[in-house]
Amino acid sequence: MANNEDVTSKQSAVERMGIKRFDKTLFENLKAQADRSSRRRAHLNVHNNYQDPVQRLFIAMMPDSYVRPHRHTQPHKWEFFMVLDGELDLIFFDEQGRCEQRISLCANGETSGVEIPPNVWHATTCHSPVVFMEVKQGPYEVTDDKGFAPWSPEEGSALVPDFLARVKQVREDEYLDDK
Repeated sequence: MANNEDVTSKQSAVERMGIKRFDKTLFENLKAQADRSSRRRAHLNVHNNYQDPVQRLFIAMMPDSYVRPHRHTQPHKWEFFMVLDGELDLIFFDEQGRCEQRISLCANGETSGVEIPPNVWHATTCHSPVVFMEVKQGPYEVTDDKGFAPWSPEEGSALVPDFLARVKQVREDEYLDDK
């Protein structure tokens, strides 16, 4: 009984100190939310609000989720990804949609994280459910966060399924419009 009381009092102390804890149950719940979402992804903000100087969030993504190729145009808006469960492919493009580099991030693999500088065209895809952490410079400004690639279809377009299939298969030095 004393052990249970010790655990309870420690948890209460941790909660009182404002320490946030993230575990596998949270990741599984986030994946379940993503599975039910029409966008096929879900996120959990760790930061308190969009004005925080550093934005931190967990993202769960399903294989059929479309993340439109984009870049962050503000000169101070870097972006950091760390895969915590599963695998994520990051694809980097030039101005015309040519794949310049493809990096696979794996929770227990050779590479599990990457930082992307501002103004780099990129997209994310996965082949199975994935959970990753994203950290980026704040504040978050909804209207000025991303510049979308003009050579990519808008989210919700009938062109998305075929385009996403090409993104998943594109190799370095290939253009997305190659068939």
